[in-house]
Amino acid sequence: MSTDCIEFELEGRWRLHPQVALRSESFGALLYHFGTRKLSFLKDRTIVELVQSLDRSADAATAFDSLGIAPNARATYVRALSTLVDSHMLVRDSAPLPERTSP
Repeated sequence: MSTDCIEFELEGRWRLHPQVALRSESFGALLYHFGTRKLSFLKDRTIVELVQSLDRSADAATAFDSLGIAPNARATYVRALSTLVDSHMLVRDSAPLPERTSP
C-alpha cells in the first residue's frame, strides 16, 4: 500500500480516477470508486461542475475561472477537492489536452 501523499494544487491538471464513476443526483452527485469500493457524495452543484470540468481545463485554476468561482471563494472547494484526492477519487492528469479544431 502506498503512503505517498499528493496534495491538490490549483496549478495542476486533475481528472477522475479511471475506476471512478460519477452519477448525477438531485442533491448533486455520487462518486463510486470501483477499485476501493468507496462512495463519496457531492452535495453542491458547483463542486459537481468543477469536478466534471477538471479534465477539460489546462489546470484547476482555469476550471475555477471557467465556472466564475472567485479566488476569495475557492478555499471551500479546494478542501473538498483535496478530500477527493486523499480518497483517490481524483488523480493528477498528465495527458495533453486535446487540440481544438476550428469549425
